[in-house]
Amino acid sequence: MTLAYDALVVVGFGGPEHVDEVVPFLERVTAGRGIPTERLLEVGQHYITLGGVSPINAQNRAFTTALADALASRGLDLPVVLANRNSPPYVPDVLAGLAAEGHQRILAVATAAYSGYSSCRQYREDLGVALETTGLDLDVRKLPPFYDLPALVDAVAKLAQEALPSDLELAAPSSALVFTTHSIPESAARAAGPDGDAYVAQHLLVADGVAARLSAVAGEQLGWHLVYQSRSGPPGVPWLEPDVNDTLRALAEDEVTDVVLVPIGFLSDHVEVVWDLDTQARATAAEVGIRLVRTPTVGTDPAFVAALADRVAAELRTGSAEPAPGQLCGGACCSNPRGNRATVPGLAPVVA
Repeated sequence: MTLAYDALVVVGFGGPEHVDEVVPFLERVTAGRGIPTERLLEVGQHYITLGGVSPINAQNRAFTTALADALASRGLDLPVVLANRNSPPYVPDVLAGLAAEGHQRILAVATAAYSGYSSCRQYREDLGVALETTGLDLDVRKLPPFYDLPALVDAVAKLAQEALPSDLELAAPSSALVFTTHSIPESAARAAGPDGDAYVAQHLLVADGVAARLSAVAGEQLGWHLVYQSRSGPPGVPWLEPDVNDTLRALAEDEVTDVVLVPIGFLSDHVEVVWDLDTQARATAAEVGIRLVRTPTVGTDPAFVAALADRVAAELRTGSAEPAPGQLCGGACCSNPRGNRATVPGLAPVVA
Protein backbone atom coordinates (compact mmCIF):
# COMPACT_ATOMS: atom_id res chain seq x y z
CA MET A 1 0.00 0.00 0.00
CA THR A 2 1.04 3.63 -0.50
CA LEU A 3 1.82 5.29 2.82
CA ALA A 4 1.07 8.89 3.72
CA TYR A 5 4.72 9.32 4.75
CA ASP A 6 7.92 7.85 3.32
CA ALA A 7 10.18 8.01 6.41
CA LEU A 8 9.93 8.07 10.19
CA VAL A 9 12.33 10.08 12.36
CA VAL A 10 12.67 9.31 16.07
CA VAL A 11 13.77 12.59 17.64
CA GLY A 12 15.85 12.31 20.79
CA PHE A 13 17.56 14.60 23.27
CA GLY A 14 21.06 13.30 22.65
CA GLY A 15 24.02 12.97 24.99
CA PRO A 16 27.82 12.78 25.12
CA GLU A 17 29.57 9.54 24.28
CA HIS A 18 33.08 10.58 25.29
CA VAL A 19 34.45 12.68 28.15
CA ASP A 20 35.62 15.35 25.66
CA GLU A 21 32.03 15.80 24.49
CA VAL A 22 30.57 16.55 27.94
CA VAL A 23 31.20 20.32 28.14
CA PRO A 24 30.23 21.09 24.50
CA PHE A 25 27.10 19.00 24.97
CA LEU A 26 26.05 20.86 28.12
CA GLU A 27 26.76 24.23 26.48
CA ARG A 28 24.40 23.29 23.65
CA VAL A 29 21.73 22.10 26.05
CA THR A 30 21.81 25.24 28.22
CA ALA A 31 22.45 27.92 25.60
CA GLY A 32 20.40 31.02 26.40
CA ARG A 33 18.72 29.52 29.46
CA GLY A 34 20.56 31.30 32.26
CA ILE A 35 21.68 28.11 33.97
CA PRO A 36 24.12 28.97 36.77
CA THR A 37 27.73 28.00 36.08
CA GLU A 38 27.93 25.99 39.27
CA ARG A 39 24.94 23.89 38.20
CA LEU A 40 26.55 23.30 34.80
CA LEU A 41 29.77 22.11 36.44
CA GLU A 42 27.79 19.92 38.84
CA VAL A 43 25.88 18.22 36.03
CA GLY A 44 29.08 17.83 34.01
CA GLN A 45 30.61 15.93 36.89
CA HIS A 46 27.69 13.49 36.79
CA TYR A 47 28.61 12.56 33.22
CA ILE A 48 32.32 12.41 33.95
CA THR A 49 31.67 10.11 36.93
CA LEU A 50 29.89 7.79 34.48
CA GLY A 51 32.92 7.81 32.16
CA GLY A 52 31.72 10.73 30.03
CA VAL A 53 29.15 8.53 28.31
CA SER A 54 25.43 9.10 28.56
CA PRO A 55 23.40 5.91 28.21
CA ILE A 56 20.63 7.79 26.40
CA ASN A 57 22.01 7.41 22.88
CA ALA A 58 22.38 3.64 23.08
CA GLN A 59 18.95 3.41 24.69
CA ASN A 60 17.38 5.53 21.94
CA ARG A 61 19.12 3.50 19.24
CA ALA A 62 17.61 0.37 20.77
CA PHE A 63 14.21 2.07 20.97
CA THR A 64 14.43 3.13 17.32
CA THR A 65 15.33 -0.41 16.26
CA ALA A 66 12.49 -1.89 18.32
CA LEU A 67 9.99 0.56 16.80
CA ALA A 68 11.28 -0.15 13.29
CA ASP A 69 10.94 -3.90 13.85
CA ALA A 70 7.39 -3.46 15.18
CA LEU A 71 6.42 -1.43 12.12
CA ALA A 72 8.03 -3.97 9.77
CA SER A 73 6.03 -6.75 11.42
CA ARG A 74 2.91 -4.76 10.47
CA GLY A 75 3.98 -4.69 6.84
CA LEU A 76 5.18 -1.08 6.94
CA ASP A 77 8.43 -0.83 5.03
CA LEU A 78 10.06 2.60 5.38
CA PRO A 79 13.26 4.07 6.85
CA VAL A 80 13.16 4.60 10.62
CA VAL A 81 16.07 6.76 11.76
CA LEU A 82 17.20 8.49 14.94
CA ALA A 83 17.97 12.23 15.02
CA ASN A 84 19.15 14.17 18.09
CA ARG A 85 18.79 17.70 19.36
CA ASN A 86 22.12 17.94 21.17
CA SER A 87 24.50 15.32 19.75
CA PRO A 88 25.13 13.44 16.50
CA PRO A 89 23.26 12.49 14.44
CA TYR A 90 21.85 16.02 14.48
CA VAL A 91 18.34 16.74 13.19
CA PRO A 92 19.45 18.91 10.20
CA ASP A 93 21.93 16.27 9.05
CA VAL A 94 19.37 13.47 9.26
CA LEU A 95 16.75 15.45 7.35
CA ALA A 96 19.32 16.36 4.70
CA GLY A 97 20.25 12.71 4.36
CA LEU A 98 16.63 11.66 3.93
CA ALA A 99 16.07 14.40 1.33
CA ALA A 100 19.15 13.25 -0.59
CA GLU A 101 17.64 9.75 -0.71
CA GLY A 102 14.46 11.16 -2.23
CA HIS A 103 12.19 11.19 0.81
CA GLN A 104 9.74 14.08 0.93
CA ARG A 105 7.04 13.48 3.55
CA ILE A 106 8.37 12.62 6.98
CA LEU A 107 6.65 11.71 10.25
CA ALA A 108 8.49 12.40 13.50
CA VAL A 109 7.97 10.92 16.95
CA ALA A 110 9.78 12.29 20.01
CA THR A 111 11.22 10.21 22.83
CA ALA A 112 8.99 12.05 25.30
CA ALA A 113 5.45 11.10 26.27
CA TYR A 114 4.05 14.36 27.68
CA SER A 115 3.01 17.84 26.60
CA GLY A 116 5.32 20.70 27.45
CA TYR A 117 7.81 23.03 25.83
CA SER A 118 10.91 20.86 26.30
CA SER A 119 9.06 17.58 25.83
CA CYS A 120 6.98 18.47 22.77
CA ARG A 121 7.17 21.92 21.19
CA GLN A 122 10.97 22.12 21.28
CA TYR A 123 11.15 18.95 19.17
CA ARG A 124 8.83 20.63 16.67
CA GLU A 125 11.23 23.56 16.74
CA ASP A 126 14.24 21.30 16.19
CA LEU A 127 12.60 20.06 13.01
CA GLY A 128 11.23 23.44 11.93
CA VAL A 129 14.50 25.32 12.44
CA ALA A 130 16.37 22.54 10.60
CA LEU A 131 14.10 23.02 7.58
CA GLU A 132 14.47 26.80 7.82
CA THR A 133 18.26 26.82 8.05
CA THR A 134 18.89 24.15 5.41
CA GLY A 135 16.24 25.28 2.95
CA LEU A 136 15.04 21.70 2.55
CA ASP A 137 11.65 21.34 0.87
CA LEU A 138 10.21 18.59 3.06
CA ASP A 139 6.79 18.05 4.61
CA VAL A 140 7.56 17.08 8.22
CA ARG A 141 4.95 16.51 10.91
CA LYS A 142 5.23 15.35 14.49
CA LEU A 143 3.10 12.76 16.28
CA PRO A 144 1.59 14.17 19.49
CA PRO A 145 2.57 13.10 23.02
CA PHE A 146 1.52 9.54 23.81
CA TYR A 147 1.01 9.61 27.59
CA ASP A 148 -2.53 8.32 26.96
CA LEU A 149 -1.45 4.91 25.64
CA PRO A 150 -2.88 2.31 28.05
CA ALA A 151 0.13 0.13 27.28
CA LEU A 152 2.44 2.80 28.75
CA VAL A 153 0.56 2.62 32.05
CA ASP A 154 0.46 -1.18 31.87
CA ALA A 155 4.22 -1.38 31.28
CA VAL A 156 5.04 0.96 34.17
CA ALA A 157 2.77 -1.02 36.50
CA LYS A 158 4.19 -4.37 35.38
CA LEU A 159 7.79 -3.22 35.87
CA ALA A 160 6.95 -1.77 39.28
CA GLN A 161 5.29 -5.00 40.37
CA GLU A 162 8.26 -7.05 39.19
CA ALA A 163 10.69 -4.80 41.10
CA LEU A 164 8.95 -5.17 44.47
CA PRO A 165 10.88 -7.23 47.04
CA SER A 166 8.90 -10.19 48.34
CA ASP A 167 8.89 -8.75 51.85
CA LEU A 168 7.58 -5.30 50.86
CA GLU A 169 3.86 -4.74 51.32
CA LEU A 170 2.81 -1.65 49.39
CA ALA A 171 -0.40 -1.25 51.37
CA ALA A 172 1.42 -1.13 54.72
CA PRO A 173 1.48 2.23 56.57
CA SER A 174 5.27 2.05 56.54
CA SER A 175 5.38 1.94 52.71
CA ALA A 176 4.91 4.72 50.16
CA LEU A 177 4.40 4.76 46.41
CA VAL A 178 6.17 7.76 44.84
CA PHE A 179 6.05 8.74 41.16
CA THR A 180 8.68 11.09 39.81
CA THR A 181 9.20 13.21 36.71
CA HIS A 182 11.38 16.07 35.52
CA SER A 183 10.68 19.38 37.20
CA ILE A 184 10.06 22.32 34.88
CA PRO A 185 9.45 26.04 35.55
CA GLU A 186 5.96 26.71 36.89
CA SER A 187 5.40 29.12 33.98
CA ALA A 188 6.18 26.33 31.49
CA ALA A 189 3.82 23.98 33.34
CA ARG A 190 1.02 26.56 33.12
CA ALA A 191 1.61 26.95 29.36
CA ALA A 192 1.72 23.21 28.60
CA GLY A 193 -0.98 21.87 26.28
CA PRO A 194 -3.74 23.59 24.32
CA ASP A 195 -5.54 24.80 27.45
CA GLY A 196 -2.57 24.97 29.81
CA ASP A 197 -1.49 22.85 32.80
CA ALA A 198 -1.31 19.69 30.67
CA TYR A 199 2.15 18.62 31.85
CA VAL A 200 1.09 18.05 35.45
CA ALA A 201 -2.38 16.79 34.53
CA GLN A 202 -0.99 14.16 32.16
CA HIS A 203 1.48 12.89 34.75
CA LEU A 204 -1.30 12.69 37.31
CA LEU A 205 -3.37 10.60 34.90
CA VAL A 206 -0.49 8.17 34.32
CA ALA A 207 0.32 7.97 38.03
CA ASP A 208 -3.33 7.35 38.88
CA GLY A 209 -3.55 4.60 36.25
CA VAL A 210 -0.43 2.86 37.51
CA ALA A 211 -1.59 3.16 41.12
CA ALA A 212 -4.96 1.66 40.18
CA ARG A 213 -3.29 -1.38 38.64
CA LEU A 214 -1.00 -1.82 41.64
CA SER A 215 -3.98 -1.37 43.97
CA ALA A 216 -5.79 -4.19 42.20
CA VAL A 217 -2.82 -6.46 42.90
CA ALA A 218 -2.51 -5.28 46.51
CA GLY A 219 -6.22 -5.79 47.13
CA GLU A 220 -6.80 -2.29 48.46
CA GLN A 221 -6.56 1.32 47.34
CA LEU A 222 -3.01 2.65 47.52
CA GLY A 223 -2.09 6.23 48.26
CA TRP A 224 0.65 7.83 46.18
CA HIS A 225 2.71 10.97 45.62
CA LEU A 226 3.85 12.78 42.46
CA VAL A 227 7.22 14.47 42.96
CA TYR A 228 9.84 16.15 40.81
CA GLN A 229 13.56 15.89 40.14
CA SER A 230 16.41 17.35 38.08
CA ARG A 231 15.70 21.04 38.63
CA SER A 232 18.33 23.08 36.77
CA GLY A 233 17.10 26.68 36.54
CA PRO A 234 18.12 29.88 38.33
CA PRO A 235 17.27 29.80 42.08
CA GLY A 236 14.86 32.73 41.80
CA VAL A 237 12.63 31.06 39.20
CA PRO A 238 9.84 28.89 40.67
CA TRP A 239 9.93 25.27 39.47
CA LEU A 240 7.51 22.42 40.13
CA GLU A 241 7.78 20.90 43.61
CA PRO A 242 8.06 18.90 45.84
CA ASP A 243 11.56 17.66 45.13
CA VAL A 244 12.07 13.91 45.45
CA ASN A 245 14.73 14.31 48.14
CA ASP A 246 12.56 16.63 50.24
CA THR A 247 9.74 14.11 49.93
CA LEU A 248 11.93 11.26 51.14
CA ARG A 249 12.90 13.26 54.22
CA ALA A 250 9.26 14.13 54.91
CA LEU A 251 8.18 10.50 54.53
CA ALA A 252 10.88 9.40 56.98
CA GLU A 253 9.50 11.86 59.50
CA ASP A 254 6.12 10.16 59.03
CA GLU A 255 7.76 6.81 59.91
CA VAL A 256 7.78 5.46 56.36
CA THR A 257 10.55 2.88 55.98
CA ASP A 258 9.99 1.62 52.40
CA VAL A 259 9.55 3.77 49.30
CA VAL A 260 8.84 2.45 45.81
CA LEU A 261 10.10 5.14 43.44
CA VAL A 262 8.56 4.98 39.96
CA PRO A 263 10.03 7.29 37.27
CA ILE A 264 7.05 7.87 34.98
CA GLY A 265 8.44 10.97 33.26
CA PHE A 266 11.21 9.17 31.38
CA LEU A 267 11.25 6.46 28.73
CA SER A 268 14.75 5.20 29.50
CA ASP A 269 17.30 4.97 32.32
CA HIS A 270 19.46 7.88 31.21
CA VAL A 271 21.69 10.13 33.33
CA GLU A 272 18.90 12.07 35.02
CA VAL A 273 17.43 8.79 36.22
CA VAL A 274 20.69 7.06 37.08
CA TRP A 275 22.24 10.04 38.85
CA ASP A 276 19.29 11.86 40.39
CA LEU A 277 17.51 8.74 41.57
CA ASP A 278 20.05 5.92 41.82
CA THR A 279 22.73 8.19 43.28
CA GLN A 280 21.29 11.28 44.98
CA ALA A 281 17.86 10.00 46.00
CA ARG A 282 19.32 6.69 47.12
CA ALA A 283 21.86 8.55 49.27
CA THR A 284 19.06 10.63 50.81
CA ALA A 285 17.03 7.50 51.51
CA ALA A 286 19.98 5.85 53.23
CA GLU A 287 20.57 8.99 55.28
CA VAL A 288 17.01 8.98 56.65
CA GLY A 289 16.66 5.21 57.05
CA ILE A 290 14.41 4.42 54.09
CA ARG A 291 14.73 1.34 51.90
CA LEU A 292 14.41 2.68 48.36
CA VAL A 293 13.14 0.49 45.52
CA ARG A 294 13.57 2.24 42.17
CA THR A 295 11.58 0.64 39.36
CA PRO A 296 12.81 0.53 35.73
CA THR A 297 11.65 2.87 33.00
CA VAL A 298 9.66 1.34 30.12
CA GLY A 299 12.54 1.34 27.62
CA THR A 300 11.79 -1.17 24.87
CA ASP A 301 9.03 -3.02 26.71
CA PRO A 302 7.42 -5.04 23.88
CA ALA A 303 3.80 -4.20 24.71
CA PHE A 304 4.54 -0.48 24.98
CA VAL A 305 6.54 -0.44 21.73
CA ALA A 306 3.75 -2.38 20.00
CA ALA A 307 1.12 0.12 21.13
CA LEU A 308 3.22 3.07 19.99
CA ALA A 309 3.84 1.29 16.68
CA ASP A 310 0.07 0.92 16.25
CA ARG A 311 -0.38 4.67 16.74
CA VAL A 312 2.44 5.47 14.35
CA ALA A 313 1.06 2.96 11.84
CA ALA A 314 -2.37 4.59 11.91
CA GLU A 315 -0.83 7.93 10.98
CA LEU A 316 1.45 6.39 8.35
CA ARG A 317 -1.52 4.76 6.65
CA THR A 318 -3.94 7.67 6.72
CA GLY A 319 -2.09 10.94 7.17
CA SER A 320 -3.66 13.89 8.96
CA ALA A 321 -4.60 17.42 8.17
CA GLU A 322 -2.79 20.24 9.96
CA PRO A 323 -4.41 20.62 13.41
CA ALA A 324 -7.01 23.27 13.96
CA PRO A 325 -6.32 26.01 16.54
CA GLY A 326 -6.64 24.60 20.05
CA GLN A 327 -5.78 21.03 19.11
CA LEU A 328 -2.90 19.25 20.78
CA CYS A 329 0.40 20.73 19.50
CA GLY A 330 -1.43 23.42 17.54
CA GLY A 331 -1.20 27.20 17.66
CA ALA A 332 0.76 28.63 20.60
CA CYS A 333 0.53 25.39 22.60
CA CYS A 334 3.51 24.98 24.97
CA SER A 335 4.87 28.39 24.00
CA ASN A 336 8.58 29.10 23.88
CA PRO A 337 9.49 31.43 26.78
CA ARG A 338 12.40 32.85 24.78
CA GLY A 339 10.47 33.82 21.66
CA ASN A 340 8.95 32.29 18.55
CA ARG A 341 10.94 29.86 16.40
CA ALA A 342 10.01 27.92 13.30
CA THR A 343 8.07 24.73 14.01
CA VAL A 344 6.63 21.83 12.08
CA PRO A 345 2.94 20.97 12.56
CA GLY A 346 1.92 18.78 15.45
CA LEU A 347 -0.77 16.21 14.83
CA ALA A 348 -3.86 15.13 16.70
CA PRO A 349 -3.92 11.40 17.54
CA VAL A 350 -5.31 9.03 14.91
CA VAL A 351 -7.00 5.89 16.23
CA ALA A 352 -6.51 2.77 14.13
